[in-house]
Amino acid sequence: MTQLKSFENGFSYLQVNNLSCSAKVALQGAHIFEFREVLHDNLLWLSPISEFTQQKAIRGGIPICWPSFGNNNPNLAQHGFARTSLFKLISAEDIDEYTTQIILKLTDTQESRKLWNYQFELEVIFTLSDTLCVELKTTNKDTKAFKITQALHTYFDISDIYHVKISGLDNKPCFDALTQKTEPFAGDITFNEEFDRVFQNLHDNLLLKDKNRTIQIKSSGSSSAVIWNPWIDKCAKMSAMKPDSYKEFVCIENANAYEDFRVIQANKSHTLKATFTSL
Repeated sequence: MTQLKSFENGFSYLQVNNLSCSAKVALQGAHIFEFREVLHDNLLWLSPISEFTQQKAIRGGIPICWPSFGNNNPNLAQHGFARTSLFKLISAEDIDEYTTQIILKLTDTQESRKLWNYQFELEVIFTLSDTLCVELKTTNKDTKAFKITQALHTYFDISDIYHVKISGLDNKPCFDALTQKTEPFAGDITFNEEFDRVFQNLHDNLLLKDKNRTIQIKSSGSSSAVIWNPWIDKCAKMSAMKPDSYKEFVCIENANAYEDFRVIQANKSHTLKATFTSL
């Protein structure tokens, strides 16, 4: 069952409940900010001081970075405009009593074309069951090709940053945003300082291993991923973050980032898909 609800300030979201899970998806940004399986704790971290207000990104859940990841387009705000845009609800369907699918859509407007002068359609498809599947389908509705970078900026809820490790990235080339160097990374990722790296040439699943839970992260339409934790100093300066929030989450972002950008020809589509499964 899916219900359209809103906070007292009018900020709208979808509440989903089925026999496998419960979830909350904001219409602004097509932003899922809660996903809880029946047999597990919440998958996604959400800052307790995040504001649900118009034109302001939610801190936590899965922000959608589109049509630009990071600051690589000087005409756009960081991570593009999708995450603060209002999407249209196309459908909310119970496929069966264990699975719900939601489709949200964003299309170009006069305002969006002032920022990014293309005609487009962006569909976000959520399949909610004992796994969480998110798809970003970009369709070029223009007469000319365009280039996108994008990411599902997933904040995973963890027991403690000191207790987690990420596997599946051994010997993959990566760009370290802190040192501005590109070099292979060896072994599993653990954390004891700020971490901000973009990994390339990925073809296998990633595993996030916590004390009492392992999450498998499967991606298609992508060969890059971003691993990020702001650590102590940066966390203290960020909006909608408590000083110790860095301990509570790690971001693993399925992406088309940097050299994994995609050029979409007129009347063609590209889909970035991520599936999260508790093992």
